[in-house]
Amino acid sequence: MNLISTKSLVGVLSLFFLVAITAAAQSTGIKGKIRANSGGGIANASVTLTKDGDDIKISKSGTDGKFEITGIEPGNYGLRVEANGYATGSLFGVEVKKNKVRDLGDRLFLRIDQGTQVILRGSVFFKEGTSVTGAKVLLEKISPDGSAKEVGSTYSSVSGEFTFRQPDGVAKYRVTAKYNGVTAAKEISVENAAVYRLAIMLDLSSKDK
Repeated sequence: MNLISTKSLVGVLSLFFLVAITAAAQSTGIKGKIRANSGGGIANASVTLTKDGDDIKISKSGTDGKFEITGIEPGNYGLRVEANGYATGSLFGVEVKKNKVRDLGDRLFLRIDQGTQVILRGSVFFKEGTSVTGAKVLLEKISPDGSAKEVGSTYSSVSGEFTFRQPDGVAKYRVTAKYNGVTAAKEISVENAAVYRLAIMLDLSSKDK
């Protein structure tokens, strides 16, 4: 009959408890989905798990915006989410229970960082200077060879305003407004991320609309 020494038994039990603790830690964590305001998932977002002001673990979201951090102890944590082109988002007081993966769902949204975009804001006016509501506004990007490609379209608001957002970089754009068969356009050159303003006046009286 084979006998296990007390020392060996203690070693076996210690290993068993170590495995049990490790397994419990691995099954304890947080998961969720990082999304833009448009609803789509944000890929390659950096998700940092924090506790008492210290960074604990860092993960990256997948192509669908989903992430998962496991192997942590139960407790209350915070999340800091960062992604290129977006403002940093933070979440505090996330409770994680033992042997549970806390699912934050798809409610983690990041706002676009306006400091990384070219923002074109403008207004459409009648020739008297009053605002045109519902004018169709087309945005085209003009290439060095003079050709133009449509990159956006919208309608002027009740106050005659419109907004387009484009990636940072040197570029030339043409903005065309059309209302009741009358069209007017303006070209604008941009150099970097900033807010650019323009006004388009139609050769049309508000009395003729």
